Amino acid sequence: MFMGGGPDPDTISLASVTAVTTNVSNKRSKPDIKMEPSSGRPVDYQVSVTVIEARQLIGLNMDPMVCVEIGEDKKYTSMKESTNCPYYNEYFVFDFHVPPDVMFDKILKLSVIHSKNLLRSGTLVGTFKLDVGTIYSQPEHQFYHKWALLSDPEDITAGCKGYIKCDVAVVAKGDTIKTPHKANESDEDDIEGNLLLPEGVPAERQWARYYLKIYRAEGLPRMNTSIMANVKKAFIGENKDLVDPYVQVLFAGQKGKTSVQKSCYEPIWNEQVVFTEMFPPLCRRMKIQIRDSDKVNDVAIGTHFLDLRKISNDGDKGFLPTLGPAWVNMYGSTRTYTLMDEYQELNEGLGEGVSFRARLLISLGVEILDPSSPEITSSTEVQLEGVPNISETATGKVEEFFLFGSFLEATMVDRKIGDKPINFEVTIGYYGNEIDGIIKPKTKGKKGDGDEEETELIHNDSDEEVDDDGDLASVATTPPMKPVITDRNYFHLPYFERKPCIYIKSWWQDQRRRLYNANIIDNIADKLEDGLNDVQEIIKTEKAYPERRLRGVLEELSQGCSQFLSLANQDQNQSGRTKLDRERLKLCMAEVESIGQQAKAMRSQVKKSTVRDKIKLAQNFLTRLRFLADEPQHSVPDVYIWMISNGKRIAYARVPSKDILYSSIDEERGKDCGKVKTIFLRIPGKKGFGPAGWTVQSKIEIYLWLGLNKQRKDYLSGLPNGFEENKLSRGPGLPCSPPISLTYMMKQIFQLRVHMYQARSLFAADSTGLSDPFARVFFSTQSQVTEVLAETLCPTWDQLLVFENVELFGEASELRDDPPIIVLEIYDQDTVGKADFMGRTFAKPIVKMADEHYGPPRFPPQLEYYQIYRGNCTAGEMLAAFELLQIGPNGKADLPPIDGPTDMDRGPILPVPLGIRPVLSKYRIEVLFWGLRDLKRVNLAQVDRPRVDIECAGKGVQSALIPNYRKNPNFSALVKWFEVDLPENELLHPPLNIRVVDCRAFGRYTLVGSNAVTSLRKFIYRGADKQANNYSTTEEIVVVSLETEPSFKKMETVVKLDCGSDAVVKVEDDDKDGKGKKKKRKKGDEMEEEELDESMLDWWSKYFASIETLTEALKAQEAALSDSEDKEEMDIADGGDIKPDESPVKGSKKGKGKKKRPAVDPFERKKPKLDELKVYPKELEAEFDNFEDWLHSFNLFRGKGGDDDDQNVTDEDRIVGKFKGSLCMYKVSDDMPRDMSFDSNMGMFQNIPHNDPINILVRIYVIRATDLHPADINGKADPYIAIRLGKTEIKDKENYISKQLNPLFGKSFDVEATFPMDSTLTVSIYDWDLVGTDDLIGETKLDLENRFYSKHRATCGVTRNYAIHGYNVWRDPMKPTQILAKLCKDGKLDGPHYGPGGRVKVENRVFMAPTEIEDENGLKKQTDEHLALTVLNHWEEIPRVGCKLIPEHVETRPLLHPDKPGIEQGRIEMWVDMFPKDMTAPGPALDISPRKPKKFELRVIVWNTDEVVLEDDDIFTGEKSSDIFVRGWLKGQQEDKQDTDVHYHSITGEGNFNWRFVYPFDYLMAEEKIVISKKESMFAWDETEYKIPARLNLQVWDADHFSADDFLGAIELDLNRFPRGAKTPKQCTIEMVTNETEMPMVSIFKQKRIKGWWPFVARNEEDEFELTGKVEAELHLLTGEEAEKSPVGEGRNEPEPLEKPNRPDTSLLWFLTPFKAIKHLICTQYKWLAIKIVTALLLLAMLALFLYSMPGYMVKKMMGAAKHLICDQYRWLTIKIVTALLLLAIVALFLYNMPGYMVKKIIEEACRDRQPNNVQSLQHLRAILSTCSALRLQFLDYLCGFCHGPGRPDIALLWFLIPFKAAKHLMCDQYRWLTIKIVTALLLLAIVGLFVYNMPGYMVKKMMGYRWLTIKILTVLLLLAIVALFLYNMPGYMVKKIRPDIALLWFLIPFKAAKHLMCDQYRWLTIKIVTALLLLAIVALFVYNMPGYMVKKMMGV
Repeated sequence: MFMGGGPDPDTISLASVTAVTTNVSNKRSKPDIKMEPSSGRPVDYQVSVTVIEARQLIGLNMDPMVCVEIGEDKKYTSMKESTNCPYYNEYFVFDFHVPPDVMFDKILKLSVIHSKNLLRSGTLVGTFKLDVGTIYSQPEHQFYHKWALLSDPEDITAGCKGYIKCDVAVVAKGDTIKTPHKANESDEDDIEGNLLLPEGVPAERQWARYYLKIYRAEGLPRMNTSIMANVKKAFIGENKDLVDPYVQVLFAGQKGKTSVQKSCYEPIWNEQVVFTEMFPPLCRRMKIQIRDSDKVNDVAIGTHFLDLRKISNDGDKGFLPTLGPAWVNMYGSTRTYTLMDEYQELNEGLGEGVSFRARLLISLGVEILDPSSPEITSSTEVQLEGVPNISETATGKVEEFFLFGSFLEATMVDRKIGDKPINFEVTIGYYGNEIDGIIKPKTKGKKGDGDEEETELIHNDSDEEVDDDGDLASVATTPPMKPVITDRNYFHLPYFERKPCIYIKSWWQDQRRRLYNANIIDNIADKLEDGLNDVQEIIKTEKAYPERRLRGVLEELSQGCSQFLSLANQDQNQSGRTKLDRERLKLCMAEVESIGQQAKAMRSQVKKSTVRDKIKLAQNFLTRLRFLADEPQHSVPDVYIWMISNGKRIAYARVPSKDILYSSIDEERGKDCGKVKTIFLRIPGKKGFGPAGWTVQSKIEIYLWLGLNKQRKDYLSGLPNGFEENKLSRGPGLPCSPPISLTYMMKQIFQLRVHMYQARSLFAADSTGLSDPFARVFFSTQSQVTEVLAETLCPTWDQLLVFENVELFGEASELRDDPPIIVLEIYDQDTVGKADFMGRTFAKPIVKMADEHYGPPRFPPQLEYYQIYRGNCTAGEMLAAFELLQIGPNGKADLPPIDGPTDMDRGPILPVPLGIRPVLSKYRIEVLFWGLRDLKRVNLAQVDRPRVDIECAGKGVQSALIPNYRKNPNFSALVKWFEVDLPENELLHPPLNIRVVDCRAFGRYTLVGSNAVTSLRKFIYRGADKQANNYSTTEEIVVVSLETEPSFKKMETVVKLDCGSDAVVKVEDDDKDGKGKKKKRKKGDEMEEEELDESMLDWWSKYFASIETLTEALKAQEAALSDSEDKEEMDIADGGDIKPDESPVKGSKKGKGKKKRPAVDPFERKKPKLDELKVYPKELEAEFDNFEDWLHSFNLFRGKGGDDDDQNVTDEDRIVGKFKGSLCMYKVSDDMPRDMSFDSNMGMFQNIPHNDPINILVRIYVIRATDLHPADINGKADPYIAIRLGKTEIKDKENYISKQLNPLFGKSFDVEATFPMDSTLTVSIYDWDLVGTDDLIGETKLDLENRFYSKHRATCGVTRNYAIHGYNVWRDPMKPTQILAKLCKDGKLDGPHYGPGGRVKVENRVFMAPTEIEDENGLKKQTDEHLALTVLNHWEEIPRVGCKLIPEHVETRPLLHPDKPGIEQGRIEMWVDMFPKDMTAPGPALDISPRKPKKFELRVIVWNTDEVVLEDDDIFTGEKSSDIFVRGWLKGQQEDKQDTDVHYHSITGEGNFNWRFVYPFDYLMAEEKIVISKKESMFAWDETEYKIPARLNLQVWDADHFSADDFLGAIELDLNRFPRGAKTPKQCTIEMVTNETEMPMVSIFKQKRIKGWWPFVARNEEDEFELTGKVEAELHLLTGEEAEKSPVGEGRNEPEPLEKPNRPDTSLLWFLTPFKAIKHLICTQYKWLAIKIVTALLLLAMLALFLYSMPGYMVKKMMGAAKHLICDQYRWLTIKIVTALLLLAIVALFLYNMPGYMVKKIIEEACRDRQPNNVQSLQHLRAILSTCSALRLQFLDYLCGFCHGPGRPDIALLWFLIPFKAAKHLMCDQYRWLTIKIVTALLLLAIVGLFVYNMPGYMVKKMMGYRWLTIKILTVLLLLAIVALFLYNMPGYMVKKIRPDIALLWFLIPFKAAKHLMCDQYRWLTIKIVTALLLLAIVALFVYNMPGYMVKKMMGV
């Protein structure tokens, strides 16, 4: 998805694909060459994140840490204390091995967490999210030094929460990442301009809602097998749909779900999932998945990805992401249900789906939020809401589609399945699938049938009528058929003249317009791609006029674009058009129009010189077109073709429905519609990866047509002519159906001639690293093979294969224009087992009909190269030609004869005929045999006596045998040659094979390894042609003037020269002479330049200056590049002409133009001039062509080739050694020019050194490593250097650098070596481990031998200037004059001649330079060294032998790890010097040990503050005030923060302190960083070194006694550049912080002392800076020595104490004027509180009085009233009532008790009598009882006043009869809880009352009891404090008093230890303990005195 972009024209091989595509008529479409799907294959990825720092974090006094999270992996930085701008510089690496799609969808999340620790998770400050794909699609796959903007996901209205500065890079296997140059600090501090966002994304991103509406799904696969269904039916009793679908949506790391629809195959949800995320989002894809809910685990049914880039546009006329409502189709595993689905991954969206799964109706909308509006919820939680149903027609009108297919041929059926009957099934969506059966949707079939009948009848003019009632049955499968053998590997189906057909009816929404537009754009893009391939082919094969072809391609492109504009706007009123359709149409129209116009403009600018650039621009058009053609809203699903063998699905092919969609307009028609297409079926799923997927399962030729049923009349017109239709008879009167097969009546007979000449660069299939290749050719149903050639990767078969009697069906004329394709497969023959597949290619033959003449231009055919593919990788090229000759009525007599060369007889094998085989010439190939290197063991035995065999086109030569490889691996005889016949056309030259064999005992030979040199062109000797004349006449003078002040005028004077005159070329050299002094600047020059102090300079000064130069050069290069790109685009837009570069001045070389540039560089004037070296950002080999100027290294391969996508990487494992040597080939002719001193033994290899062993001193300098891969759990490493050369191994283990990923080594190592035995130097970086073995981080290998012998002289770099002392001392044992003399002698040059006036002449060049040099003592003497050095620095300008000499340099080499091939593990900066031992010994090694940081002491005096914000309201006086103090620390040394004392009760914001902070620190001047060494934790083994920018933090605080102090404001001063302090507080403004760029800046390291006012700032609620105070401070910087000489005390202490500040006495005001204070308290500050309290007290008093008096009064009143009523007013009435009541009571009691009493009596009587026959008495009893009970009941009823129903209990008495019962009922039942509450309340009140009454007395009593205990505790605490203070101060005092004297040592040591413990190691702990104890004492005192004080106060009151 991200790998897009066209191929680089230089990497395309000569082999072309065009051979297949050339003469394509309109009957056949192009086959797809690549077989294997690459999307699902896992790849290695490494994501590296460097968190540098954070700024502007929102929050006060934070302890922030950063969490980096990718997918499930989380890593944390360390925590930084109390800072809002922490500096981390920590590096994290995440490794993954997943498919690209999965990787690029992972979300990288950066979050800042405040005060996280083991116990608490911390609070989230803000997060930033983006997906990995966005990073990978950046240039260089990385963001470098960018600021990520943090936002709070919980509160989207909050705005920015701060910024994190970081580097993020994603590397896949084989990518290399360039580290960009570092911009200067000020550029990067512009946060807004450097946000971590892709190009084109606005800096101000807004929050937005993403509404994904999910309406319904259909076509879900049947998830139940019949067994499962039956089981469920047995248990449940009903046969439900066994699927419970829901939709899950993943976007930007959040997950949303719809509800689950139970048991439903056509679920309807009508819901929307709402995501809240920033817009534009930095996550490109939304993953939509239909899942089946299950108790155990949910499974995916299908997955669809929405790419937001395809459904939105960010241009000026762009649109927000929008989609639908539209159906999206989901593809995945097959629709048959199995319990274990082997293709389940496909349903998850990994890999290409092999079957239709479902379609889902969705729409997407985006709404940008306005955070200020009140109704917005601030959280980003995913929400689910309901949406209304959608109308049927919203997605377009449902139409009936008709799909027709005919299988013309099925060959190459894999032999594994060849013995069972085979049939083919074609499906479209859920139609045609035998499992689902054919379903005609309920809703769709009959809609609007009436209107359509007439139109259908009008359209159908053919003999077949379309049925209207839809009873045409579909035929989706071909009849099964048994295959027939073709050859050993393949079978074919015997269709011959009878071709089976299929047809399917289906119903879909008619959205053809979308597909038509995509087809038109695809069509334009295909033509453009083919055209560009042609142009590249022409350039590669060096044919004439590539620019003409390119103009034609561009012409065709602009025509195609204008055609699109006229066609695309049709059918605009079609139903179901969505907003996206309209917007995309606008976008496509605009884009295509602009491409058309640019192509037109470009066409006129194409010249021969600009062809390559224009191709790149055209590739850009191609990418844009392909992007536009991808339609995000699907309509008709794709067509699948399955091969089914014996009921089992074997292989499939997927055909996009748009490719076969019919339209009456040619441009809109799909590219394969109505054409015969060759399709290769492949294995589904994971099995299709790798070798299994490369073997063809079947090759079918199929004809497909898809269109509306009413367009059906032409559906057969594209088939090859000459057939009859066979239809199913359907009875009389019924319309007939489409054909079920076709019978071809016409048959043509052909002879095919395949001319197989040779192949090259084939795949190594055997363990020897070679193959035994043969080719198998398939055409129609026949196949033939070439002979097997043993042990070669470059076989020359030179064989003609003749296929006799090839039968092809169809008309002759059609076959002439459009023959079927030929398939060629290459195999490796194995003695045992079947042949291994090595690759495949296709070709189209040239056809000659019987009536045509066999002759030019078409015949005989030319040999062409065809690219061979193995899976998706290229695997070599094949040179061949193909002709198909028709056999006419006279039989074979008319065919042209086969006339092969007469001189060779190869039995039955026919060679390629004369007219076709290439014309040969005699060439001589000379081979330089130098030696063999690094040979690995073969079959466990070491190589001892190797030999090299060279072979080319059947001829060859052998090297001398190396008698003992271990002693000397070089050859004794250096040059040998052989002659060979090779084609005149250089492109057809065969490869040259190099083989190394080991000669073992008994005449056995073992192959060690081999190499095929595929292109010999670079070794062809072309003789000294015309160029030589340029040098003969002109004499050039090169003036090197040494003015430091470049005069710009002089630059521009360039003299035009005549040929033959002396050419004077001025080279401005800005370097200074040896002194290092500057010329005085003229007055009025604005820049002050400091004198360079020579003694201060060292090698590092030179290095850092060079790094800066490199950075500037890279920046300038980038700027120039972007300028030129802009210019190109401008020119294209204007249609203007791009002028070719002006030709350079005669006689001057290109290099000089480059040299002039720096003179005008604005940077140069400001920097002090230093001698510099050259820093190469890559390895030296890359810069100097691997040092293969005359000695080449050929890697020897052995073992099978890798089957990975990226074969180059795995090839490294197959390398078994190197052959060093060279080749030279030339045509043999008599007039070879010969030099006088020509050594005939050496042939063309004159003047090369001997190859005898030579002893060398190798000096390796390692400067530093960067971006190492972390090796420890803590995300760091402890690196050290290991060096291996031959048998010498050095491990610098004891000098490991603790916990560093960017270690500075600064080391040199001397190793003695002997070439050729020790030629490979390995420099490794290991990680030191305390326990276990050390881990390799990465290593780099250097071939020292090629460097040593190279003409570029890579032994010791040439410096820019010659000096004999100082930091730039000459370090080569040979002086420049000696080197120059040697070079001239070796190159047979005339010179050097040193002349007067500082001139030197070499050959015909004259150089000028100064001739004086100064030694250590300042004495000047004459020397020619400067002159010689000038020549060496311009050696590439010397004619004939000149080449660039290696300058003094540092190279940057990537570190690689063998287990992670291709992924860089860091880089190392180093260089290597080599000195032969037989020459003068070199001086001592340069000292490059790292600079030690210098000790400094910064003294900061805080004098005053002003205008500090007032935070507190004074309790007593009510005035606003603050208790101010200032806190300060150096960044990174938070532990050492220092506070002033507190200025209490400042009412104006003014504070007086006179307080001194003292900060000692170590500082690296060159890097401008403070160096801190400290242990990371208690358990750390050793200290870690941190480098941190020098920044001073000052904060102002408000001190509070009992709560935490309040933070008021802060300022951070970068000590290297901070604003100059203001003179007065008035001039000090917030501008000094917010607008730094315009302020005058100072550096404390230059000023040393500075005093002034600076502002304190803090952020307000609106997140803007506001001024919160000003501070007057004095900064004074001293070196360590100076600080020791004049010590000062911290605070106001000795020595040099500061005077006490004169603070006003307002701080004790309330104590002096108590009445005023009390008045203020009561009347002002707490006025309302006082009123409330008084009111409350009054109310309480009233309530208490009321409660106290009420009961007595009530009783009194009640008694009085009752007495009056009863005794006076109603006296007689009362007496009457009472009497009545008494009587009533008596009567009632009598009536109630009487019956019982009577019964009792009667029973007693009866018992007494005991007469059993006394029946009478019993009857009496019964009568009396009944009477009594009747009376009793009547009485009760009468009393109650109502009649009871039957059976009512008689307890329902009036409440006044049983008052207790009533009360019980009320209190225990009805108002039970109320009662409980009242009782409880009363009890509580009573308790409280008692407590209040008794407590004070009790407390006083108790406290008196513990009084002495309290006093004791306090005394102990005070003593402890005194002891602590004593211990803290004593040692220092004593040490100060008593100078260290041995006699007192024993006494001092314990104090020293105590002091160290308490003052250094546990300093803060001590302070905390003492503070806590003091607080405890205060609290105890307070508790002790308070009660007494209160009692006293109360008594007083």
